[in-house]
Amino acid sequence: MGNVRAPRSLRFEAAAGSADETNHSGKKVSAVAGLIAVASFSGAEAQQSNLPPVTVDAPVARPRPAASKPSADHVRARTALRAARRAQPTQAAPVAFPNAGGLPPDRDPYADPAAPYKGDRVQASGKFPEPILNTPKSVTVLTKQVLEDKNATTLKQAILSTAGVTLGTGEGGNAFGDRFFIRGFDARNDVFIDGVRDAGVSVRENFFTEQVEILRGPGSSFAGRGTTGGAINIVTKQATTEKSFYNMDTTFGTDQTKRVVLDVNQVISPTLAVRAGGLFQDANVAGRSYVTDDRNGAFVAGTWKPIDAVKITGNYIHTELTGIPDFGVPYYRPSTASTAGGPFTDFGVNRHNFYGFVNRDFYRTGQDIGTINAEVQITPDLMISNKTRESRSTQNYIGTLPEAPVIKNPLSASTLSANPQSRFQVTDVFANQTEATYKFNDGVGFKHTALAGFEYDNERSSIDKYLGLSSEALPGGFSGNGSLTGVSVFSPQFTNLPFGIPAGLSGLPTKLTIDTKSVYVLDTANYNDLVILNGGVRYDDYNIKTSGYGTVNGVANVFGQQQQDYGMPNFNLGLTLKPLPNGSVYAAYATSSNPVGAEFDGTSVQYGGLAPVLNGNPSQIFGPEKNKAIELGTKWELFDRHLLLTAALFQTEKENARESMNVTAATQTAACPYPAGTTGTVSCISAGAAYRIRGIDLGVGGKITDKWSMFGGLVLMQSEVTKSNIPPANTILFGSNVGLPLANIAHQSFSMLSKYQLNDTWELGGQAVYRSKIYGGTFLAANQGTSIPSYWRFDAFAEAKIDKNWTVKLFVNNIFDKRYYDALYQSAAPFVLEAPGRAAYLVISARY
Repeated sequence: MGNVRAPRSLRFEAAAGSADETNHSGKKVSAVAGLIAVASFSGAEAQQSNLPPVTVDAPVARPRPAASKPSADHVRARTALRAARRAQPTQAAPVAFPNAGGLPPDRDPYADPAAPYKGDRVQASGKFPEPILNTPKSVTVLTKQVLEDKNATTLKQAILSTAGVTLGTGEGGNAFGDRFFIRGFDARNDVFIDGVRDAGVSVRENFFTEQVEILRGPGSSFAGRGTTGGAINIVTKQATTEKSFYNMDTTFGTDQTKRVVLDVNQVISPTLAVRAGGLFQDANVAGRSYVTDDRNGAFVAGTWKPIDAVKITGNYIHTELTGIPDFGVPYYRPSTASTAGGPFTDFGVNRHNFYGFVNRDFYRTGQDIGTINAEVQITPDLMISNKTRESRSTQNYIGTLPEAPVIKNPLSASTLSANPQSRFQVTDVFANQTEATYKFNDGVGFKHTALAGFEYDNERSSIDKYLGLSSEALPGGFSGNGSLTGVSVFSPQFTNLPFGIPAGLSGLPTKLTIDTKSVYVLDTANYNDLVILNGGVRYDDYNIKTSGYGTVNGVANVFGQQQQDYGMPNFNLGLTLKPLPNGSVYAAYATSSNPVGAEFDGTSVQYGGLAPVLNGNPSQIFGPEKNKAIELGTKWELFDRHLLLTAALFQTEKENARESMNVTAATQTAACPYPAGTTGTVSCISAGAAYRIRGIDLGVGGKITDKWSMFGGLVLMQSEVTKSNIPPANTILFGSNVGLPLANIAHQSFSMLSKYQLNDTWELGGQAVYRSKIYGGTFLAANQGTSIPSYWRFDAFAEAKIDKNWTVKLFVNNIFDKRYYDALYQSAAPFVLEAPGRAAYLVISARY
């Protein structure tokens, strides 16, 4: 029996089983079972045949060798490998990108890859750890693709085509630049770059921008002072170690625009990448004569991950915008109440009329911003980050305001005063943010993301003006304040007069310094994606100092320093319920504070600033304005979760608000006493007023189908002055401020951007924007009887993808050449900023 051989197939299986029995015990068992079965079958068959029976011996199990005990080094290596696997995020399967083979390396990391119009997250993942769907706050994200399809090359262009945001103007006491109103409240100093406040009013380019986030509603617990109506965060382009790419966009426009933008990312090693970009632009402005808009800039960014637990990023941004500024057109105020007023261009004046002086007026706005950020993953659940920023912003201009028109009969004989405005403002900022983010389970089912932070900001600004603007010998002569009178409204005759070089700066600047030390704690607790709690507190130790010059008997004198300290506690609470994985319903409450001088460009109380002691009279100083808001909303992701729909009801209330009044000896009040030895009417600022804004905020962003994308919103608001300390006799045109709507607000606004992909080559799209009437007034009360009309504006674009590397895009902005206005100066002698006319742009893009 021992010499009988099994069939070859059985011998092979047995050999395979025994040769690999250590690592493949399952195969060994299968082989044994097979042998037993075959042996049984063969024995039975043999009994029915004439062949002699065959007996197969069952395999004998060999003794298993003793496993060797792992060494200490083996145990440490195995433990480290398991920890790395737990810390590594799950990689999502790539999603096809429209008209491209896979995800592009320069994609927006915060947007839905399959629906680039839909923002999924905001940049501040520690403060807002949940997706936007689960965040109890109205958040509008202008993704990289949205900015491109809007052809928005500046922050102003991007914001003004978004519902719920309007533009304000500069004035004599504060700077011209990006002055936004969000949900009806001034947000000119609530602009952030990568989560750090960009202090000082500037004009911001978009060539270094990844996306723009508008966080609506009070948010001092997230962002510090201000943020009554909301905050704007600019997310900058960062270097990526994923893949190298080389991009270029070249634009030619009918308004003489010539623009080139470069964007290059170079992967040096798996742990190091560098990204750099550049900008050149030479342009005019459609529909406006003489106005120019030239720009240049560069940025460089780096990402370094020496080990998996450490990530260091940094960037430097330089921009410089130059040209001839446009301070708008005059406002017509008829002498009789039977005729409605409005911009003179609505009463027969050519929209191209320019009221400045091309040989004198100029602007140069520059920014230099350097940032370094370090993140250290101490454990899989604890991360420490530190961000340091040093920046300098410059506002340097001489411009001409077309003010105080003298109405004559016929109207074409009317004249105005060309009022020179100048500013040389340098703002330096040093900021440092240190944050610790800790994730933990509390034992009752809630998963927490807690963040504790400390922030220090030092903001310094010097505000000066040019001399010699009132002594230039021009035809007609200047009045004492430097304005050139007798300028024709319909045919300005002094536009090209020769000017000498201005005499230079006064050398008597107003200097402002703000030091802020802040501590904050935020927590988001998620219970099985069913209930999400959100809350936080922040305390800001705010200190402002100001000094400046005045005149005594015609001689310039420096006066003592004004200083104020405020401690400002604020908090927020939010509750989110998720009836379905793709939907949420939430309620939120938040507070914020506006201390004196927070806008940081106002040279006096009348313009939101803290004035130095001038002419021996102390400045009026008030406590912070207090704001509180409640919001109820819902958010849903539809169409395979590629379209985000949002809806919110909100109410914001402001207390201890400042307001302006004119007093005489007969109309003085306790809040505004008439100064002794004064004659005539004196302007006075008082505190103690209150405002309220209510509204509904609707938004949409993403894809309805694989080919149809849309992004837009509708905001409807109702505003009211609920309390005023000004007696009815002291108001300019109305019996009382109480009950008046607020100024600088479009109470109804709508925008919708949509595009459709016809095939693999062509896409067609367009945009519609609506703004309702905007009222003028002092501070926020619409008490001047002035307004600019409502408007609709329509844009269109077509995109052709030539091949995988080249794309051509044609934009037509303001298709119907609509004459409309961006902003209204708030004073009793207003002017109006006119928006650009129709223009077409051809954009040629290369992607390698």
